[in-house]
Amino acid sequence: MRTAAEILTQPFGTLPDLIAAHSRDRGDRIALIHDADALTYRDLAARMDAVAAALHRAGAVQRQAVAIVGAMSIDYATVFLGAIRAGCAPAPIAPSATGDQMAAMIADSGSAVVFLDAGAAATLGDRPLAARRVALDGSDGGEPLDAFLANAGPPPEVAIDPEDPFNIIYSSGTTGTPKGIVQPHAMRWAHIARNEAAGFSEGVTMVATPLYSNTTLVSFIPTIAWGGTAVLLGKFDARKFLEAAQAHRATHAMLVPVQYQRIMAMPDFDAFDLTSFLLKTCTSAPFAAALKADILARWPGLLVEYYGMTEGGGTCLLNATAHPDKLHTVGQPVPGHDIRLIDEAGNEVAPGEMGEVVGRSPAMMTGYHGRRQATAEAEWFDADGNRFIRHGDVGRFDADGFLILMDRKKDVIISGGFNIFPSDIEAELARHPAVRDGAVIGVPSEQWGETPVAFYVPADATPADRVLSEVNATLGRTQRLAALVPIDELPRSAIGKVLKRELRDRYLATEPA
Repeated sequence: MRTAAEILTQPFGTLPDLIAAHSRDRGDRIALIHDADALTYRDLAARMDAVAAALHRAGAVQRQAVAIVGAMSIDYATVFLGAIRAGCAPAPIAPSATGDQMAAMIADSGSAVVFLDAGAAATLGDRPLAARRVALDGSDGGEPLDAFLANAGPPPEVAIDPEDPFNIIYSSGTTGTPKGIVQPHAMRWAHIARNEAAGFSEGVTMVATPLYSNTTLVSFIPTIAWGGTAVLLGKFDARKFLEAAQAHRATHAMLVPVQYQRIMAMPDFDAFDLTSFLLKTCTSAPFAAALKADILARWPGLLVEYYGMTEGGGTCLLNATAHPDKLHTVGQPVPGHDIRLIDEAGNEVAPGEMGEVVGRSPAMMTGYHGRRQATAEAEWFDADGNRFIRHGDVGRFDADGFLILMDRKKDVIISGGFNIFPSDIEAELARHPAVRDGAVIGVPSEQWGETPVAFYVPADATPADRVLSEVNATLGRTQRLAALVPIDELPRSAIGKVLKRELRDRYLATEPA
């Protein structure tokens, strides 16, 4: 049998094979920690075998989805990994979804079995499902997990091809049913292979975002693949994160910008011993240059920002530690990734000009599950017929080849024929001392077509009209805000993205007809 080191030198391998190798070669090493519970690699491999055998006994077949809905736990993680061991594709679903959305995503995935915790089961209620329900946490939301796994027999022997589905990630939509993004084993293997020098094999990774997010998986999967330890955290709390990182002598963390913001704002941040950190990474949302600079100054270890999509395409990497003069960018394309900029007609733009970001790499989705038209709309082909994924962002490359993002294409405000980028206004808003947090949206305007409006979280008692006047004084004539609305907290997704659709709906609902 091959060792993990031998598998990792191959052009393609599988995560279950790596975990089996770790079980043989370093079986006593802790793979997963959650609160007071821990699981070694030997026990993880055995648990995955049991899940795989039980899934096949329950009628799940290779390449079929296995839906999982619940909060972070070791059982959740082992079911996720066990589904992959079975040759199936785990389809983790956000427990924050409505019952109707949850049922629709489970049905869309085609799962034969769905694993639920008590909260997810309560949300789902008695909605009819074709999938067999299994309770993750001993609740009455389905057949108990231990009973489902009991006497399952030997695990199946499956041969996994690079293009077989590894998992399905459902995009975070605010209306309707999110699209299922099918990520193949080849894509995940590329994520594992690119982390050869990251130190995961002896590392301890803080997993601070949910397993239904691709943000989490690009850190969690390499940790397990290389034989490290993953510390699974529940609902994010900055103090608890720092306490756990210090206690476990953490070496790695993937965090989203709002989490970094909350951690760095802790009054006693500097009292925590974080000298064990080797690498901190960030992705998923705009990462302010000033926040990056603060992390570089006060938190040991490398700081790396990834820019990419759950759908795949191209990835940019900014080693902020090595390039402190490029903190306003998201870095350069990683080796083997091709990122280009195109105009509205689909033509590549000239060097230095702005355009929509499209990308191509070994790490790309197969497509949206069951949605050929949506898949086609997400693709762009160059003159040689090479397939790229549309990132949906607008940006430009600087003279050194670093990508500067302007905004999401759908968020660009067209006012009086001029393109207005919310991020430019948000940067000025953030500089005002009375603003703790803010976001800019476009709303309908009879005079201009659209006009910018901002929501902000006040940092003090300065009147909103005064803040509006002072911020507008720093903006160009076409950028000036039509309104500034105080709010207790910006609505965000589980991975920290501001839900601008909610802000837009809220504003329009309060405007007179």
